[in-house]
Amino acid sequence: MTEELRPGRPVVRMKPKAEARAIRHGFPWVYADELVTDRRTQALDPGTLAVLEDGERRPLGLVTVNVNSRIIARVLDRDPLAELDAAWFEARLGRALAHRARLYPQPFYRLIHAEADGLPGVVIDRFGDLAVVQPNAAWAEAALEVLVAALVRVTGVATVIKNGSGRARSLEGLAEEMGVVHGSAPTGPVRVPMNGATYMADLLGGQKTGLFFDQRENHAFAARLANGARVLDVFAHVGGFALAALASGAVDALAVDASAPALALAEQGARASGVADRFATRQGDAFEVLEALGAEGARFDLVICDPPAFAPAKPALAAGLRAYERIARLAAPLVAPGGYLVLCSCSHAADLQAFRNASARGIGRGGRRAQIIHTGFAGPDHPVLPQLAESSYLKALAFRLDG
Repeated sequence: MTEELRPGRPVVRMKPKAEARAIRHGFPWVYADELVTDRRTQALDPGTLAVLEDGERRPLGLVTVNVNSRIIARVLDRDPLAELDAAWFEARLGRALAHRARLYPQPFYRLIHAEADGLPGVVIDRFGDLAVVQPNAAWAEAALEVLVAALVRVTGVATVIKNGSGRARSLEGLAEEMGVVHGSAPTGPVRVPMNGATYMADLLGGQKTGLFFDQRENHAFAARLANGARVLDVFAHVGGFALAALASGAVDALAVDASAPALALAEQGARASGVADRFATRQGDAFEVLEALGAEGARFDLVICDPPAFAPAKPALAAGLRAYERIARLAAPLVAPGGYLVLCSCSHAADLQAFRNASARGIGRGGRRAQIIHTGFAGPDHPVLPQLAESSYLKALAFRLDG
């Protein structure tokens, strides 16, 4: 790439022995040990846009650089001359919207799923005429105004909320911030129709963006097992599995969570869904509640455990797998003969095989035998980049337990 073709941007270069072919074939990340980090590169501010070259100085694309991160560069565009203007954002948002609009008759879904939708570090969830944006990368924080304006033009949403919280932002050196960046703040929880139930999402004070759309398909599968069943939903948050089960004919459902505000939203959702008379909650540590239910001799036809990420990164993998095994060990004895146990993991570091093995060990240690009847993943509004295993994080295993 000649000097006159460079768009006034800094240039970063991969080391001669680094595997540039992976980048050409669609892998979106460059790791710190693959990049030449001379003084000029080290001086770049987090989120700086730069032209990426291979070891022979051939252009690979436009990247965003953060020298403080193990993922030192993220590919934004294969065209090194691309301009991140309104048209660039609108094109990506429009492509993402066309996919979701084909899938869902109502505008409640994940609209942007980071790298898989071509916006590294950006998450956007849509709740009707409201949207919640998580700019989890420094480049997105810097481009937030243009991104939000494009979002409003493409989708027509009236309100955009910035959710600037979480581990990903801290890794990028970004401060935690929450607020309305377009339109007016919602006056209370937002009603979300899904799988025949109505959920209540707190977009300004809830976990993540207020609701976990990724479990929609797994909620639906579990609900198929729920007709006429007694249901236990552990780590229930705002009632995800429990409310879907009740909408599909469950006799009753008990939702367990450590968060009183989350359970209050679940109760509101039960009332809005017309199933409050069959819905109960129990606040407390999930492990302790599972042990207590076992001591009480409680039995359920369907038990679901959907914990937070016990292994968000590789250093936590061993401890995380032990926690998943313990959950399975405590939950299995609560399942009535011939009943079902659904175990979930949203841990990036625990792949499907490791999670399956930990779950099976736990069920065995709980004195039960089981067959796997279904394996679920995040819904199609959470696309997976084929070259990036990390974009496939959610696993759900449905077991039928012995008599």
